Amino acid sequence: MTHSFVVHIPDAELEPEPLALEQIVSGTPEVTGKVVWESQDGRQIRGIWQITPGVVTDVEADELFVVISGSATVEVEGGPTLKVGPGDMAVLREGDRTTWTVHETLRKAYSINL
Repeated sequence: MTHSFVVHIPDAELEPEPLALEQIVSGTPEVTGKVVWESQDGRQIRGIWQITPGVVTDVEADELFVVISGSATVEVEGGPTLKVGPGDMAVLREGDRTTWTVHETLRKAYSINL
């Protein structure tokens, strides 16, 4: 088991997580991230994720996230349109098909349950 820890999210070093070409709708968005904790069975993941401006699609996991910086509009197919920015907490349902329009480079802390 990992000891308790703290991570300063705004300046944490992230690693490239290339998008699949079919996910990119417009622009040249780049994704970086870092898993900071994962359960032994791999079913719970906590980390930091960042995306630069552009428009991308995704199929979501069961996720709770808090935006640290930047802004985006997340359209959920058949559901709400979420406008997120610094300090906002959002919950995405597993299987949600989303389109992310990233206005300013967005950095978030997340917790995913698989």
